[in-house]
Amino acid sequence: MLKLSSLCLFLLLFSAIVVNAKILSEPLHEEVTPPFAGEYTLVIEGFDWGPAVNKVVLSMGETVKETNSSEFAVYASRNSNDGEISPATASGTRSVVYSYVSDAKGNRTESGEFVTLILGVSPIHPIGSPIQYFRAKGNVWIDYKLTVVQTSSGKVWNTEKDRIMPLVDQFDLNGKFKHSESLTMSYAAFAPKMVKEKAPLIIWLHGGGEGGFDPTIALLGNRAANYASPEIQQFFGDGAYVLVPQAPTFWMQGADGMTRGQTNDMYNVALMALIQDYVKSNSKIDAKRIYVGGCSNGGYMSLKLIMEHPDYFAAGYISALAYGNEFITDAQVQKIKNVPMWFIHSKDDMTTKPDETVVPLYHRLKKAGAKNVVFTYYDNVTDITGFYGGKDYQYNGHWSWIYSHANLARTDFDGSPVLVNGRPVSIMEWLSAQKK
Repeated sequence: MLKLSSLCLFLLLFSAIVVNAKILSEPLHEEVTPPFAGEYTLVIEGFDWGPAVNKVVLSMGETVKETNSSEFAVYASRNSNDGEISPATASGTRSVVYSYVSDAKGNRTESGEFVTLILGVSPIHPIGSPIQYFRAKGNVWIDYKLTVVQTSSGKVWNTEKDRIMPLVDQFDLNGKFKHSESLTMSYAAFAPKMVKEKAPLIIWLHGGGEGGFDPTIALLGNRAANYASPEIQQFFGDGAYVLVPQAPTFWMQGADGMTRGQTNDMYNVALMALIQDYVKSNSKIDAKRIYVGGCSNGGYMSLKLIMEHPDYFAAGYISALAYGNEFITDAQVQKIKNVPMWFIHSKDDMTTKPDETVVPLYHRLKKAGAKNVVFTYYDNVTDITGFYGGKDYQYNGHWSWIYSHANLARTDFDGSPVLVNGRPVSIMEWLSAQKK
């Protein structure tokens, strides 16, 4: 018998259910043409482990008032010209958790011409991700397609019409800064809507896998878009500007490969010029409240900028620091000891080993007299929801930035709560209180 592709088989099986026909044992030479070929909109959101397609909005072609999630089956395929995706994660079914009648953007309505399916997502189910990490290129968008079948009617949706990325869509993604003829950098920028006078600026510098010229990767690769969320914006009065620059390659690139601080990198001068240009172009940014932070590669670059320009930044917030302590001089420690900084790291981080990076630096800063340096030190990085990964699920120990993006870090190195004016605070509450 002719071997069918998994997608073809999927469609055939459900078409058979609809017409109550049995699949013939004779060879099949044509794919079944669905009686209704509809369009869908993908909804993509950032999660602790990265982005996932967690909703799909179906155009029904008629007005409906109710829907049943058990009537829908969803098949996903993932392909890329940038590298090979393993067969185990290249295709498969998606679980439908719930469905409801909605408008075209997925907002619930009593009746309408659209139905939204909520899809199950999890860090252990990469079939839900529209991006893929390749060692040579980092995180890249892939060709992500869905085929949705309504078993009660035989309708099939197999054409993507649009994509919605709720937080990312609030950013200006067209930022370009030309530093020289050979160096241009992309960036994403968010501006709060209700600024009356001045608002602070939060700068986030991505990790090593999010370089390139597509800021959506820098926003979603490790959930940086969350700094524009209402949950975090509320700590900054009328809100805060958010700037997410993107390295063309990776922040730690030096003239002869990767640097951990032993040699100069090739981007810090251009990045600082980008930041200054953005501040100059946005008159409502409060120059006394500019905060810089990042993870891993971005943690390296955040510390580099603070060491080069200690009087420019009101505070730093750094996860999984990749700057080697051995390459930081005592003079540099003295130079930055009065800059408020909050470090986050996990003891089981085997990528940026804490005993070689943040632990000795923290103690050197304290010994030098730093009065406002905080270090939240986790045993490991766990599923903070207790749901998506499951009870006691552990992420890679390098991923300590999860606690920054979710605003969960609250303790110092000795386990005591961090206080501002005698009150326990989270990392974003602390950040919002820092001012030059």
